[in-house]
Amino acid sequence: MALPDYDKLGSFYLGKKHDLSSGETLNDKILYDSKDLTTHAVCVGMTGSGKTGLCVSLLEEAALDGVPAICIDPKGDLGNLLLGFPDFDRAKFSEWVDPAAAQRKGLSTDEMGAKMAALWKSGLADWDQGGERVEQYNDAVERLIFTPGASHGIPMTVLKSFDAPPKALRDDADAFRARVASAVSGLLALLGIDADPVRSREHIFLSNIITHAWNADNDLDVGEMIAEIQSPPFEKVGVMDLETFYPAKERTKLAMELNNLLASPAFAGWMTGQPLNVQQLFYSPEGKPRHSIISIAHLDDAQRMFFVTILLNEVLAWTRTQSGTSSLRALLYMDEVFGYFPPTANPPSKQPMLTLLKQARAFGLGVVLATQNPVDLDYKGLSNTGTWLLGRLQTERDKMRVMEGLEGASAEAGGSFDKQAMERTLAGLGSRVFMMNNVHDDTPQVFHTRWAMSYLAGPLARDRIKQLMDPVRDKFLPPEPKPEEKAEAASDDSKSAEPTEEAKSPPEEALPTADQAKIEAAYEPKLKKALEREQRAKAYYSEQFWQVPGKLFSLGHRGIALLLAMISGGATKRKSSSAMAAFERTVAEVSQANTAWGKLRTAQESYNQLEAEKHAKLGSKSPPKLRSVSLLMHPMIWIVVLVAVVLLAIVVGAVVFMGSGSGGSSG
Repeated sequence: MALPDYDKLGSFYLGKKHDLSSGETLNDKILYDSKDLTTHAVCVGMTGSGKTGLCVSLLEEAALDGVPAICIDPKGDLGNLLLGFPDFDRAKFSEWVDPAAAQRKGLSTDEMGAKMAALWKSGLADWDQGGERVEQYNDAVERLIFTPGASHGIPMTVLKSFDAPPKALRDDADAFRARVASAVSGLLALLGIDADPVRSREHIFLSNIITHAWNADNDLDVGEMIAEIQSPPFEKVGVMDLETFYPAKERTKLAMELNNLLASPAFAGWMTGQPLNVQQLFYSPEGKPRHSIISIAHLDDAQRMFFVTILLNEVLAWTRTQSGTSSLRALLYMDEVFGYFPPTANPPSKQPMLTLLKQARAFGLGVVLATQNPVDLDYKGLSNTGTWLLGRLQTERDKMRVMEGLEGASAEAGGSFDKQAMERTLAGLGSRVFMMNNVHDDTPQVFHTRWAMSYLAGPLARDRIKQLMDPVRDKFLPPEPKPEEKAEAASDDSKSAEPTEEAKSPPEEALPTADQAKIEAAYEPKLKKALEREQRAKAYYSEQFWQVPGKLFSLGHRGIALLLAMISGGATKRKSSSAMAAFERTVAEVSQANTAWGKLRTAQESYNQLEAEKHAKLGSKSPPKLRSVSLLMHPMIWIVVLVAVVLLAIVVGAVVFMGSGSGGSSG
């Protein structure tokens, strides 16, 4: 049996043609060529226009074709993609209806569920769809809901590491700089710091830290970043020395802000969960396509901006690892893009989004953006967008901004643009009626959107997302022992017989060998990095410390010369000012040795903390091998000694001079 045209690979069934003049929906199906999505799409429509239903249908079609997708969901609507019920069971619909909506209609949830089941069955039939197609959709992709910074979905963290991008991206100087800048901007936005990449000292400093690590192909976790803020692996920023550009006291304050954020109980959710991995968001380990819905409705604005920026950067890095293709390989969909790609402001998310729109097509990644606020989109940036799906718009200002974007897209594609005809078409659009302007087609098409296969239950609350993910969460996170199980285990231990001497003194390595190896392997790269930081700090300290004697003796020599000049009456104001300026410079230079000592101690404490953690996890009774340096090496001890020697030399010199002067006069 031949497949219907709309079920053939590469054809997305979006709806049927609609005649605006008669208001009649025709029987001609709108089949969108999936490869056209590699030039990206934007969907615009006011509340009630049917924008959500159209975008859900687009994602359903991608799923039927086996095209994986990452879907950023700021409102909670996209969880509806998991509500496909091929048997139209009233009980399943009843479980997901809104009790408040049922009550407003004077119905019980069961009655409302039966009504929705019948509505969905007849609605799909009207659009030549049935339970078989819904079942195919359910089987085509694995649908998951991730919740960064929270556990009601599948937890996800992006704070465990700022991983070095692939070599292909590092070799592209412009792309690499943009990646560093947006990563730093996202992190500072999380700290509530509105930082300009060119003028902000914090931005420039953190960019240098990340650039230094990534150029060496080193990943940075947050703990390492805090340590490097306090003890950076470089001594100059531009042509200025580090202490002048960003003194240690102020760097410590920045490190404390980041540390306090991570230590906050309210922020604990960000430190647990699946690390962000784009390939795993697109495909399961077995190779099955995934539609990974990333719900960010529970986050505040700063956290959303931080996460979206990091995610876009990771997607951009993923594209650089793919071979070129003209086919649609994957989708990145973002609902309600308001605030992330504005026309005038420059939030951290804007640059990676713009880069994706310009470059992702070569790697088969289609970007789809949706919004109900057209004035909040950068239409100049969207000139690379080939498909515009336009629904009913609310204001004349919205229409003018859309016209501006359409004209730019047509010019970019080398096509003509009839502004007056477009204005008339936009004015006639109604609910669930959209105009599609595709640069790959000769003329725009007006169509009525098809019925969504997924039950559109509205935004899903946290408990609903939890309900959907409870059956699969254990695949991603190993279950922790329940409190009662821990208590029961402790009780059983207390009831057991008196332990033998061997049990009282377990062997030094109590863990199984395999577990020991895993722990050792996990800590080895961290300890290696910490040791490298200590070695850099020690080299810097040695360099600064051994300059102290020469600087102090030079100052002493200048002081003696000034004293002799004062005694002989040859001390001028200029000489005195010059000596005082030299004294101030020397004090500042000598203090760098003390700062270098602080860096060395910070680096050692970081190493010792990791070593202690490793020993605790291994259960070893032997003391950890801690790093230390003799207090006799503390610069203040030697500085005091040297100052005393210099002062003594000045006094002795003065006494000798005075004595020789007295002897000469008496002679």
